[in-house]
Amino acid sequence: MTKKIIALVSEPISGDALRSAVGSDADDAEVLVVAPALNSKFKFLTSDPDEAIERADKVQEETVERLDEEGIDAAGDTGESDPLLALQDALQTYNADEIVVVVHGENGQNWQEESVAERAQERFGKPVKQLVVE
Repeated sequence: MTKKIIALVSEPISGDALRSAVGSDADDAEVLVVAPALNSKFKFLTSDPDEAIERADKVQEETVERLDEEGIDAAGDTGESDPLLALQDALQTYNADEIVVVVHGENGQNWQEESVAERAQERFGKPVKQLVVE
């Protein structure tokens, strides 16, 4: 049976990066790439999401392109600014077996990325793996 994976990405990732998180399962998986429209606190509070949405679109499109080029079946979507809401929305229509959360390292971490993998595990009850990118 084909494994279904949601990859919540804050930066474009490659097939090798996904494989480092889930192993060789990635090669036979169906992957839904979801890029939340992460925003700064200021822009979030002032309801200015345009740049964040545009960036999220580019991140998910580039990730899908990279995965497809490496033979991984992938589709993409742009999600809400709250990563957990983006996951919740994706899980409404895509029954994933596993979630991979890609976050920035401490130096570049967005305020909305903090503890998202742990909170996703608690909230959705699915296996969650975290991949840190710099």
